[in-house]
Amino acid sequence: MGLFKRGSVWWMDFVYKGTRIRRSVETKNRKLAQRIYDKVKGEIAEGKWFERLPGQDKTFKELMEKYMVEHSKPKKKTWVRDGVSLSHISPFFGEYNLMEITPSMISDYKNRRLKEGAAPATLNRELSLCKHAFNLAYKEWDWVRENPFCKVKMERENNERDRILGHEEEKRLLEVSPPWLREIITFALNTGCREGEILGLTWQDVDLFKRIVVIHQSKTGHTKTIPVIPTLFELLKIKNKVRHLHHNLVFPSANGTRFTPSNLGRSFRSALKKAKIYNFRFHDLRHSFASRLAQSGVDLYLIQKLLGHRDPRMVQRYSHHSVESLRNGIEALERVKLESGKIQSQISHNEGI
Repeated sequence: MGLFKRGSVWWMDFVYKGTRIRRSVETKNRKLAQRIYDKVKGEIAEGKWFERLPGQDKTFKELMEKYMVEHSKPKKKTWVRDGVSLSHISPFFGEYNLMEITPSMISDYKNRRLKEGAAPATLNRELSLCKHAFNLAYKEWDWVRENPFCKVKMERENNERDRILGHEEEKRLLEVSPPWLREIITFALNTGCREGEILGLTWQDVDLFKRIVVIHQSKTGHTKTIPVIPTLFELLKIKNKVRHLHHNLVFPSANGTRFTPSNLGRSFRSALKKAKIYNFRFHDLRHSFASRLAQSGVDLYLIQKLLGHRDPRMVQRYSHHSVESLRNGIEALERVKLESGKIQSQISHNEGI
């Protein structure tokens, strides 16, 4: 405890009423920092020092403005989503001082949003945004001493959709899709890859000799290897012959750049409309891949590996499709019994001879 440096600025470290306090003295001068530190220690000893945090003078609006500039805006995909969340959050919390925001106030906000018809997943995104901003205010900016959003439970979500693409729907969708989108849809339906994994796939990840594709999972940070079926092998072989000299993406845009999720989403929704396919999202192609495997009797463990899930519970939603796989497992008992009977019969026959 005492004085220490962060960068070129001096900080003081001391204990006040059992709580460890670390506070910038906002100077690069060692002697001045020592005088400020000694003064604080004297005030504490005399009972005249009271902790005053920057957050006491900051509003929720100021917190979120700083968050959007420093943490959200550079991430373009989340910036738009965070802006939508803030359009609901700011009118409620905006002018409140950070010290005034309490768990009961957050609960009131939750109840209001649910009455307005907000989905649990939407509300959770809004609460998560606030929680993250408050964590930064606590851990990095030293504005507050606690995070009230950590004391409020998230809503229970039901994200299990059972919408899969029928084979007739697939035919219609591919017919109305432009060639570049048709290739991406075909790849998704035959690998179960996520949108980001497909758009970021490079030729270094494709081995046509071994007929495999290595996916660097954007969501989990792990890798998975997917065998390439003949349909995909032909598609990739053709694309490999016409690769652009100045880019390395497997599924690039016309000018060789990476497709953005918004561009892909816009074209995908347009194709769905033309094909008259409703209540379907791009991510449902991944569910369609897994459901088709389960319907074909593929073991859930193999489906888990192909999807790249580390938790087997994530593939339990497909268990109702895998009756044939279960049937094959049960019938194996009958085959073992029959084989055992044949062997026993042959032994008896030989002994009789």
